[in-house]
Amino acid sequence: MVVKEFLQFIKEYKIISLAIAFVMGSASTSLVNSLVKDVLMPILNPILSTQSWKEIALHVGPIRIPYGSFLAELFNFSILALIVFIVAKKILKEEVVKKK
Repeated sequence: MVVKEFLQFIKEYKIISLAIAFVMGSASTSLVNSLVKDVLMPILNPILSTQSWKEIALHVGPIRIPYGSFLAELFNFSILALIVFIVAKKILKEEVVKKK
């Protein structure tokens, strides 16, 4: 009885698809992190005029506000959000076409 309900739950809520999406999301996060860290930030280093993008900081009197890591995370987030948007748009478009 419990096994039958569990299998119905898996089918109804598409748990397998969710698990696959989770794994793919984790993999794409690693890929985007590498893209930002190894490709984009070295290109931006000369523009930001510092030795390392992680050392970028704003100095206001005695206060030091390091924002280099935040900048990298902002790039990561932006790229991931763009990828998710494109994939979601593609999937939703396919669902609309299938319904017609």
